[in-house]
Amino acid sequence: MRRPTTDPSTGARDGHAGPPGPLARDVHWARERRSAIGVALLLFAALIGMDAAGGRLDPTRAALWTGLAFLVFVILLPLRVSTRPGLLSARGLLVRHTVRTDSLVSVRWNDGVAQRMVLKDTDGNRVEIDPAVLVRNPEMWRRLDTDSRTSVRRGTLLCGVTALGELGERIDRQTARTVFKVSGLE
Repeated sequence: MRRPTTDPSTGARDGHAGPPGPLARDVHWARERRSAIGVALLLFAALIGMDAAGGRLDPTRAALWTGLAFLVFVILLPLRVSTRPGLLSARGLLVRHTVRTDSLVSVRWNDGVAQRMVLKDTDGNRVEIDPAVLVRNPEMWRRLDTDSRTSVRRGTLLCGVTALGELGERIDRQTARTVFKVSGLE
């Protein structure tokens, strides 16, 4: 039996058109990118300035400091997460990962220094994102929630319903807190 193939950039399955619908992006990504650029530039300027003031700046050290500043930028640059009906994509500097959210198999939490949510679909695709992205972007969360319910109805989502429920509760608390704050009831 042949496994269906999915074009990760469009979500098209076996030549069929991908899911229609508008794209929802992380509205805070541009600000976080600017912060990563700013930190890298400040580090670069500080290192070059200290070497120049000490009289030790040469092309080799300048190249080393440039490389170090670029490495800091790469580490700090967040993934660019976007959703559309049936798809969730996370794009880094060099790679892009996409899962079919209406065909999820598992959703797991990776706890560590930075909490991550790992989503896997029936095609074997895997995406790892920061759940705070979904908390900050209600439209993205609504799409993931709707599509994950489709996965539950189809019987493909076998592991992770609890994790999604916990995230939903977290988002509901944050939304209620924001409503109270805006209305002056906090």
